[in-house]
Order: sequence, then C-alpha cells, then structure tokens
Amino acid sequence: MTAANRQVTLITRDGCHLCADAERQLAALADELGFELLLLDVDADRARANEYSERVPVILIDGAEHGYWRLEEGRFRAALHR
Repeated sequence: MTAANRQVTLITRDGCHLCADAERQLAALADELGFELLLLDVDADRARANEYSERVPVILIDGAEHGYWRLEEGRFRAALHR
C-alpha cells in the first residue's frame, strides 16, 4: 500500500500547542506523500473524549492508533509504507 492510499487522522484540541505542532508536521507530510489528513476535535464527541482526552494529539493511520503527544517522523513514515 502506498502513502497516497492511506488516511491519517489527527485527534486534536483547541489551544493545544502539541496539537498545533503535530498538525503542522502532518500537513507538510501530507503534501509530500499524498495521504489524506483528517482533523477531529476530541471535545466534539463524548466517546472520543473519553478515549483520547488525556493523550491529545493522537495520530491514527487508517483508523488504528499510531501514536500520541509527539510525531516521530521516521516511525510514522515507516508505518505508512507497511
């Protein structure tokens, strides 16, 4: 599977500097690699808040949790190409 066929979701929160950092990094990588980037507000959905609130930002690749708090670019790139 190529990166262009992948969907990356960033679960974020307003006012979160780590979220802003992750969004900036993922947007640049999406431009480079061609994956779809979705942003979801953790506080907009009770179930999402219950699961992810303490760990934002959370990165999902094709719906599966990849990581949280900080983007590890090398690990992220490797996961996209699996």
